[in-house]
This record gives sequence, structure tokens and C-alpha cells, in this order.
Amino acid sequence: MKFGVLQFFSWPGRRVALETVFDRALERIQLMDRTGYDAVWLAEHHFTEYSVCPSVHLMGMYVAERTERLRIGTAVSLAAFYHPLRLAEEVAMLDVLTGGRVNWGAGRGFDPTEFRSFGVPLPESRPRFQEAVDIVVAAWGNERLTWHGRYWDFDDVEVLPKPRQKPHPPVWVAAGSDEAAAWAGERGYTVMLGPHNSFGDIAARHDLFYERLRAGNHSSEGRVIPMTRFLAVADTDREAEKIARSGAGWVVATYKNKQKGTENPVETVVTADGRVRVLDPIDRYLENVAVWGSPERVVDTIQMLRETMYLDYLMLAPLSHSSLITFTEKVLPRLL
Repeated sequence: MKFGVLQFFSWPGRRVALETVFDRALERIQLMDRTGYDAVWLAEHHFTEYSVCPSVHLMGMYVAERTERLRIGTAVSLAAFYHPLRLAEEVAMLDVLTGGRVNWGAGRGFDPTEFRSFGVPLPESRPRFQEAVDIVVAAWGNERLTWHGRYWDFDDVEVLPKPRQKPHPPVWVAAGSDEAAAWAGERGYTVMLGPHNSFGDIAARHDLFYERLRAGNHSSEGRVIPMTRFLAVADTDREAEKIARSGAGWVVATYKNKQKGTENPVETVVTADGRVRVLDPIDRYLENVAVWGSPERVVDTIQMLRETMYLDYLMLAPLSHSSLITFTEKVLPRLL
């Protein structure tokens, strides 16, 4: 089983200097480099304190200079906002300069503010994203590229540099919906799943992806699907629950809400006495999305998810600095 970390650069309340946010993140990343993690996955966001990292490619170079073996993933490059040839160049250059350590994850994005500010009509976001991903992969795989698509046209372009990894860096696409998972399977790309979907939705989307992959006659050999889960770990379940509730509250307030057009779906649970209870957004994260608890509880949860959610690559999204430290010291050695 592999472990990675989805690295946010959250700036709640702007209580410290932004440089401090970056410095603390780098300390965590250097710890990952020493302790058996596969990769750090850098999250791209714009115009929000939820995570201040508008360029994952620039941040990737900063990380590479201060690590030795950790792979550097993008989770994700928001492909709909780039000219795809520029995106192909930047990721390829990062791969060359990092000695071939890049994992390229691409995503569509969803934040209406980002699309409005970058001048990309929201209804165009899916086809723009899909065409951009196809162009990037084609630019890496062909000496010269001619393309006449819906959004981009060019003839006989030599895109340089080519990536160091051959034929190109591993490619994942974020699949936060069934439509995205189906398209990835049909095109032969590999998906990354989470972090906001429930355990059951992740398992169902995994099945849908492989169904479409087989239907498209694409090989399933050697594919690894990173699944992201928010994480809160402490010495006791009670301490961990406090971290999880606080972190889920921050996510709901800044990211998954009506203003963003991305409210979490209404979910229910059946209690021990047979009553049906509607989960509020924060309870939904604690009961159906996040991994939280004491080290022993977290180990048990991960083992359960390996059986029920096909989990073989856990991408952690820690809800506190202490959660990552405790996981690294008291959980990771028991699972590697």
C-alpha cells in the first residue's frame, strides 16, 4: 500500500505571514521525504484562503530543491485555465528539472469565481478540460504536433522540452463525478478520487471507471488509483473528533457550500434503534468521508477501506499539523 499527502496551503484568518504558511508546509514535506511517503500532491487554487497556491508547477520546483526521493504530484493542474501547449511545456520542464519525479494530475475545477475571473464560461469547463488533457499528452508523445479541435488549433508545433520520463509522466485525472470517471475510463486515463465524496460513492466510482476502461479495450494492468481522505489523528478518539469537526467546519465554510455552488449532497444514516437521521454537512464528513480517531482506530478504518473501497493508495489530507505528525509516527509504520 502507498501513501501520499494532498498538500494544501491554507491561510485561515491570515493570522500569520503567508511565508510562514509555506515554511510550515515545507517542513511537513521534508518529513514526508524521510519517512516512506510516495508523493506530495500539490493543490492548485485561486482567489481563496482555503489554499494559497496558484501555481503548483512553481511550487513543485521549490519542493524538488528541498527533497531527494519524494515524488511531486499535482492534485491538480486546473487544465481548463491554461493554454495546453504552455501547460505541456511547464510540466515537462518540471519533470526534467526534478530528475523525473513528476506525477501529473489534471482537473477541471469547479469554483465559479475562478472560471469567471479567468474568462472561461462554466458550461465550457468540461470540454475545455478534456481537450486540454488530450493535447498535453499528445504534445509529450509526438515530435511535432498538429491539432484542430473545438478550442485550439495549431500546425506542426515542436513542443519543448519533452518530459524526462518516457513516454511521459504518469497521468491522473480528478474524477469528482460519474461523468468524469466515465470519460477517463473511455480515454484510458487513470483517475484520482476524493476527498469530498463518501466512502460508498468512491467505491461505486471505482467500479464505473474500470467498467468503462474495459469497454474501451484499455489495459488495467499496473494502475494505481489515489483516493483522498481528510485525516484527523490524535492520542484519543475524543481529541481526534475535535480536530475533525474543526477541520470539516473550515472546509464547509470556505469550499463546499452554496456560494461556491458545491454543496455536499444530503445524506442519511440509520441509527441503532432504526431511526433515519439526516446528516448536517459537518457530520457527513465525520461519518462518511474523513478518517479520524486514535492511531488504533485509524489503522482499523484504513484496513476496512482496503476491503470495501479498493484502497491501495491513500492520499491523506491532514486536518491539522499534529494529525500528520501522529499518523507518520504511530500509524504509517504499521501499514507500510
